[in-house]
Amino acid sequence: MHRTIFDTPIVNTVLRSGSSVFLKWTGWTVQGALPPGIEKCVVIAAPHTSNWDLPYTLMVAYVLRLQIYWMGKSSIFSFPFGPIMRWLGGIAVNRTQANNLVDSCAQELVKSEGAVHLVVPPEGTRSKTRYWKTGFYYIALQAQVPIVMAYMDYSRKVSGLGPLFYPTGDIDKDMVAIKAFYAPFKGKNADQFETPPENH
Repeated sequence: MHRTIFDTPIVNTVLRSGSSVFLKWTGWTVQGALPPGIEKCVVIAAPHTSNWDLPYTLMVAYVLRLQIYWMGKSSIFSFPFGPIMRWLGGIAVNRTQANNLVDSCAQELVKSEGAVHLVVPPEGTRSKTRYWKTGFYYIALQAQVPIVMAYMDYSRKVSGLGPLFYPTGDIDKDMVAIKAFYAPFKGKNADQFETPPENH
């Protein structure tokens, strides 16, 4: 995995302090922590309903001392923003091309050295969507790493890390449990987030 803002000396320390101050000043509470020994994992980013989710996610990650990488549509990596987005931990995803993204991400997780916390929004888009994409699940299953159920509840201004979830391979059963955890949370545009039992 490429070098990011989260492992840049000095900048890292300054932004962690700034993030903590800003979140407290704006009324946000950050909860939970990554259990000791969990260096690699897939982090569910939900609800994902607004462009504001990214800056808040980065700040929360700083406070929780995570080493995150996140997936974004390739258009936001266009010149001149590409280097900045990658430095922020971004990985460009071209939605118009069929590619084996799950396999490549799982392989990167397995072979990477050090901490890698891969953030994947299950909706795959900020727009209203009824079905969750399951890429995050299969990345974790193939890489044999846990899923961290992270959340951002704009209604209560609470964000943080929920429990670890180890995929069993029974995706229908596992997705019911995962979606049940997320049912109470409200995104910034709450009407765009649903957690139905069905999958596609």
